[in-house]
Amino acid sequence: MVAAALIAILSATPDPNVPNEDLITPGPWGFAVIAFIAVAVVFLITDMMRRIRRARFRSEVREELDAEQAGEKPQKPRDEDPPA
Repeated sequence: MVAAALIAILSATPDPNVPNEDLITPGPWGFAVIAFIAVAVVFLITDMMRRIRRARFRSEVREELDAEQAGEKPQKPRDEDPPA
């Protein structure tokens, strides 16, 4: 019984209506979608880095202005992160 099932499985012919798995590709639309996602991610990362730098600079200027109003000598901010 098991031997007959094993022989039936091993001798089965492939269905001609099913394409070969090696020939299935995403095609030009798949490439276009992936390329669009990659460009969008690069744009979003660049925009995020610009906003982070701007916020950091504004906070440093705000601290200097607060120190000047308090009559203290403004301190230079430490560069904790090296410039990219």
